[in-house]
Order: sequence, then C-alpha cells, then structure tokens
Amino acid sequence: MKNLKYCVFGDVDLADKFFDSLKEDYAEFSDWFERKAASQEMAYVFYRAREEIDGFLYLKTEVGVVADIVPPLAYGRHLKVGTLKINAHGTKLGERFIKKILDHAVLDGVDDVYVTVFEKHENLIDLITRYGFERHAEKQGRNGVELVFLRKMKEAQGDVLKDYPYILPDHGNAFLLGIYPQYHTRFLPDSKLHNESFDILKDVSHTNSIHKIFISGVAATGKLSAGDILVMYRTNDGKGGGKAYYRSVATSICVVEEARKIKSFDTKGEFMRYVKPYSVFDSAELEDYFHNKKRRTIIKFTYNAALTKRIIRGNLIQEIGISSKSRWDFLKLTKEQLYQIIQVGELNENFIIN
Repeated sequence: MKNLKYCVFGDVDLADKFFDSLKEDYAEFSDWFERKAASQEMAYVFYRAREEIDGFLYLKTEVGVVADIVPPLAYGRHLKVGTLKINAHGTKLGERFIKKILDHAVLDGVDDVYVTVFEKHENLIDLITRYGFERHAEKQGRNGVELVFLRKMKEAQGDVLKDYPYILPDHGNAFLLGIYPQYHTRFLPDSKLHNESFDILKDVSHTNSIHKIFISGVAATGKLSAGDILVMYRTNDGKGGGKAYYRSVATSICVVEEARKIKSFDTKGEFMRYVKPYSVFDSAELEDYFHNKKRRTIIKFTYNAALTKRIIRGNLIQEIGISSKSRWDFLKLTKEQLYQIIQVGELNENFIIN
C-alpha cells in the first residue's frame, strides 16, 4: 500500500534503486546518508506498492549565516531542504512534500526556506516556484554548480499559492462550510473530538495535501472569491447515537483559490481534468453532476492548516457565538468569530499574517 512515513534514516534501505540518481549527482551521498543514520536523524519517505521508495525528504534547521552560496544568506533562522527527490507518476506527491516543507517552516518560525537543485531538474524547479520559491543564488560544489531557490517566510505576497500555508484573516471574507463525514474523511485528515490534540507534522495521511476541490449545492458559494477563508465543519457522524452538539466539529482552515459553476465547463473532459485530481467525489458522481448540469459550485481551495484542537458544535455556539438557528451548510463568519475559532482551536499563531 502507498504510504508516507516519518522515520529514522537507519530504517531506510540505502540500496534501494531510488537513490541511484542521488548517488550519481552527489559523490558523497552514501557517506552523508550513513552519518545521518548514525545520528538517528529523521526524514519523510514515501513507499509505493511492494515497499519500493518513490519519494524522500530531509529537512534541517540552521541558525546563522549560510555562507556556502553566492550571494550568502544573512544571519537568521533558515530551513534547509537537505534532500528532496520524487518519482512523479502523475500523482500529487510533490505537493504533499511541499506541504511538509512549509508546515515545518511555519511551525519552526524560520525566516526562510532554501533548496539547492541542479538546473537539469526542471520539474522540481517548476514545482517549488509555484509555491513562492525564487531563484536567489548559486552553490559551487564538488559535484558542479547548483541553483539555490529561496522562499521567504513571515510575509505575504498577495497570491494564494505563493502565500501558502499562511492565513490572512483580514483579507477577504470568512465562512463556515459544512461537509458530510463521508466526504470530509476522503480529503481532510480524520477529525478528532474537541479534547484530542492533532499534530500537523506527524500527520502523514494521504489526505494531507495542498489543493482540494469540493462541489457544493449551496447557491451562495458561487460568490466566493480568491483569498476568502473557509472553516471546514464536519457534520454529525452519528456514531454511538451522538448528537450534533457534541459530534459535529470544526476541523480545518482553508483558503479559496476560485469558485466556478459547472456550466462554465464546455466539455466533460475539461470538467474532469479540472475536478478529478483534487475532488472527494468518484468518477460516477462527477459524470452525473456534469451531464445533469445540476446547480453546483466547484470550490477549489488550499488546505492550509488543521486546528490543533477540533471545536465541537456546542462550543461554536457557546464560545464563538454562532447562531444555532442558522443553516450551517454555508455560513458567513464575522472577523471576530474567525479569530475566536483560531484561538479556541489552538492554531499555531505562526500560521497567521495580519
């Protein structure tokens, strides 16, 4: 089964053919890997069927001046992407690794993230620049010249993807978006109850990726704009006969990329190419939506952060002040309510840019 694991180097098979290209690019790679194993350092490893490696990510926080690149990075707290390799098979594995990199950067409070890459790796360069990395410097080493790409943190660029995973509460509007449990668990990490903590860095579920698409039957969602904030609300799962007051929970905060009507797609192929890679719906459901031209809004958004502590409906009413008389399928929130959700949900303040 495909699986992303966070494990010590010593548990990873250096002889796996996945590492052959890294050994070719970096003469010292095997010795470096063995040193990391000896010091019990950890990395993210993606395994496909038959336990073959398809992705590897190692991160290291550095404090000081990064002097081995030209121009150097000034004194500060830097996150170095020590190793990043992905075997792309038309999947979104690269985006999952970008999420891990930026989650670490935000939670560790670094000033920037940098990665060195040979110019020949065009796909990797395309991936990282999509999320705000810019060419900054070069590094001359024993293996040749590498390009250095930098993502500055703690600042907003005014672009949903380049600002990811930051949340800008004072930009755009905020809404509560209700999702049935069977859909929620397909594309967001499994919900936990209000007294259980959630660790973003340890979450390696397949659902933990950047982009999501949801199809809503609520007409008002068609007015969503890029930069609007969504608080994802998982409705009652009915387990143990529990009431919504205790079993419905706010779980995550997302940012809208765009909202489109189904009728804006000219062909089924265009619709499926846009929706299927990130949708919670299966192919049969999607085809039904398209052919029947049901009044639906396609909401594309980024999954920015899970609340550290999930907030049950009862607390959303009692502490946040959301009216119990309103429909909670799609509900506009005040700025004060959004900030209260962030506070009560114990979202790390590093995710917020005012």
